[in-house]
Amino acid sequence: MTISRRAVLATAGGAAAVRTSAPRPAQAQAQTQTQAQARARAGGVADADADILRAAADYAADKVRAVAPRMSGFPLATKYEKWVYSQNGDWVGGFWPGTLWMCWLHTGDDQFRTLALDWAQRLAPRRTDTTTHDLGFLFTPSWVTAWRLTGDTAWRDGAVQAADSLSRRYNPRGRFLRAWGALEDPANAGRVIIDTMMNLDLLVFAGQQTGQDRYLDIAVAHADTTRRLFPRPDGSTPHVFDLDPATGTPLGPGTVQGYSPASCWSRGQAWGIYGFTTLYRRTAHTRFLDTAARLADYALSALTPDHIPVWDYRAPQQPHDIKDASAGAVMACALTDLATATGRTHYRTTALKILTALARTCLTRTSTRADAVLARCTRNRPAEDGIEVSLPYADYYLLEGILRILNPHHLDHAIDLTQP
Repeated sequence: MTISRRAVLATAGGAAAVRTSAPRPAQAQAQTQTQAQARARAGGVADADADILRAAADYAADKVRAVAPRMSGFPLATKYEKWVYSQNGDWVGGFWPGTLWMCWLHTGDDQFRTLALDWAQRLAPRRTDTTTHDLGFLFTPSWVTAWRLTGDTAWRDGAVQAADSLSRRYNPRGRFLRAWGALEDPANAGRVIIDTMMNLDLLVFAGQQTGQDRYLDIAVAHADTTRRLFPRPDGSTPHVFDLDPATGTPLGPGTVQGYSPASCWSRGQAWGIYGFTTLYRRTAHTRFLDTAARLADYALSALTPDHIPVWDYRAPQQPHDIKDASAGAVMACALTDLATATGRTHYRTTALKILTALARTCLTRTSTRADAVLARCTRNRPAEDGIEVSLPYADYYLLEGILRILNPHHLDHAIDLTQP
């Protein structure tokens, strides 16, 4: 199926405008157990699994409510179970307000809404940051969600400004968004990473809101370059691929957070599944859906029976290696999306198994010290940085995944799950 860029912008932009009048989430107290079970059952979720996920979301909301008053910065990762902070948000700043939004959707407690808006506003200086590709991670779960849930155009306009900053990292010779480094810094000028697939939706959003084709053109071009260079014949991917920034000539794969250029970093694989599925939803280009399915099929073939991904699917000690619960949370969200887009129910079944496994075995319930919700995460194993810690994006995607299963209607108002 093909669709013009103008049609994508007009249709998606109109749909997004409707979503700004999203209804207030139902109060948890008004939801009886019978009603909740009926909704989950209608979605193919057994009562026992729904209960597990609901209890996990309740635990997450209670934890976030407890730690929020003492948060002195954006959480980066935990050390000895306590958050270590960044004042400007680093690349993960959007996930804390995003988590607060997820808690608001789950509970209806306006304390979370107030906090989400306050923390999102603290990211305002990053709108003009041209030194990073991570502006999608920063502004999609914070400012774009704020616009969709409040209708306040200041959030929309700020997100578009961030997208404009991101667009300046586009290299037309290689048709890619540069991952790392200041624009004038020659180091890493030709470096593309799989994570960038998750930042493309901010560009699509800007195109929807402004009617300017260039944002969508950049997103599609970058995705096509990633689709051409990253997936191997078996559907696995490297973390990095380098190109000559002057000519766009491909130089070869690499890695920073994976075991080797020939390995498959599990969180990167999850970013790829999620990013390609989302871009399919925004464009209806089936080549992106096909790529997402290839990547998902490899990840499912490498998933261990406990349904918690190892940090790298091709590391020498896998499957008996360090886990990364954050990769599981991201992949569960992606698989739920992919199931809807393809009609293949086994993706949703696996997503549910991952989410229930995370809820059973990775929550911080047994700790009286823990600031975070989800444990057993790995940030950067090769650098020995953040092994068996908690990470802010793990908490965010856990809640997003649970809401995808238990309350997709309310989540749709926050992240726009429109299918082509």
